[in-house]
Amino acid sequence: MTQGKPSRSSDAPAQPAAGAELLPEVFRQMAEHAPIAISITDLKANILYANRAFSTTTGYALAEVIGKNESMLSNGTTPRLVYQALWSRLAQKKPWSGVLVNRRKDASLYLAELTVAPVFDEHGETLYYLGMHRDTSDLHELEQRVSNQRLMIEAVVGAAPAAMVVLDRDNRVVLSNPSFARLARELTEGGSGDSLVALVRENLALPFAALEGEGRAFSGKEIPLDLGGHAPRWLSCHGMAIHVEDERAQVFFAPGAERYLLLTLNDISELRQKQQDSRLNALKALMAEEELLDGMRETFNGAIHRLQGPVNLISAALRMLERRLGEQAGNDPVLSAMREASIAGQEALDSLSGAMPVRRAEAKMPVNVNQLIREVISLCTDELLAQGIVVDWQPALRLPWVMGAESRLRSVIKQLVMNAIEAVAHSQVSRRELFISTRVENQQVVRLEIVDSGPGIPAELALKVFEPFFSTKPPHAAGHGMGLAMVQEIVSEHAGTVHIDTSYRDGCRVVVELPFSAAG
Repeated sequence: MTQGKPSRSSDAPAQPAAGAELLPEVFRQMAEHAPIAISITDLKANILYANRAFSTTTGYALAEVIGKNESMLSNGTTPRLVYQALWSRLAQKKPWSGVLVNRRKDASLYLAELTVAPVFDEHGETLYYLGMHRDTSDLHELEQRVSNQRLMIEAVVGAAPAAMVVLDRDNRVVLSNPSFARLARELTEGGSGDSLVALVRENLALPFAALEGEGRAFSGKEIPLDLGGHAPRWLSCHGMAIHVEDERAQVFFAPGAERYLLLTLNDISELRQKQQDSRLNALKALMAEEELLDGMRETFNGAIHRLQGPVNLISAALRMLERRLGEQAGNDPVLSAMREASIAGQEALDSLSGAMPVRRAEAKMPVNVNQLIREVISLCTDELLAQGIVVDWQPALRLPWVMGAESRLRSVIKQLVMNAIEAVAHSQVSRRELFISTRVENQQVVRLEIVDSGPGIPAELALKVFEPFFSTKPPHAAGHGMGLAMVQEIVSEHAGTVHIDTSYRDGCRVVVELPFSAAG
């Protein structure tokens, strides 16, 4: 061994020097052991050479294919145009790639993904054709199965009545079905899917945040949407996270998952409407009972009010007479009669006060003012139709809830609506309209306006009409004058205000303002 030179085992294969040509045997062994079927044919497609993979793929031994034409593998089902394209490319001295339906020796069929390329001599003339193909039947079957499943899923999702949408990490719409697009057009001004997602997200703040942050699914969350008029919408919402593998090549060995959100929205408005109709029928009976109770209370209050005056006069006269008679007051028969009358009057007042029906205490809860107005309009439909009054109902699209006693607030609205109907009914105006609107005022209160086209209320009476037993109705139609007094009492219980807008000249405008609910 020469000093300074690396030793090499005598039996180690010699490594070719860089740039040296490989021996033909190396190429032959490379083709022979290649995992893809390789064949070399003459210019008429007669097989001159085939490797081992060719035999494995086709089922023919090498001795059975040498000298035979490649057409022996044809099943006859490949369209003629495919072969025409193949030979056309080869005639242009260009390679061709495509798929053929081939037949094995056992008559079984397979898909051959084939590439045929011309082999040239030193003058550029074609000497042979080199063919390479592999069995792609399993791959085709898998691809077709995936494609068919995709088509079936798309058909099912597309025909589903439920609205479905997939969102990316920025809550942008990635995929959606026709039902979602239709719902977006119906519920949002622009009709965009992003607007509908924002609307759902706003109404499902906590569940949506948990879904975004932790991937926590939610199901059956119902949200009401007030769109104005008489047709509120109800959606039952379901949400879940979907984890999808990253498709980029650079993360092949370090795959990561991308999280998407799937929302499913079911329109349950019809079901809720049926429930609402049933509730409305029960509400009519309840309100009839409450109105009977209020009528009795009003009658008792009227009687007490009328009796209180004479009792007070008798008491005042009694005190005056006692002072005038002095020591002789004890023997005076008139004074004794007045004492008995005063005592009897006070006992009658106490008896009436004790017999007055007591309204049951009602717990306060978050109340949707728009819903109460809609219920009252439905309850007053017969009266409105009888008087030929047209209702223009313009609710706020999204109105915060008010914390209050639901039946008490409903009574306020009904009293104001009935007052408006009566005002229009007893006037001679040709324009018979009732305008009702709600909106948010100063980001602090819910403002309700009820406007009628009646004769209106003079400015000097704008405060007096809220006094008990005062009425602007004609004497023959006058009630006990407790309606607006009751309205003011209930509104005050809810820390709100009610007033008549004296600047309005085309009728009467009553304004009620109620503070927001913390639950809204």
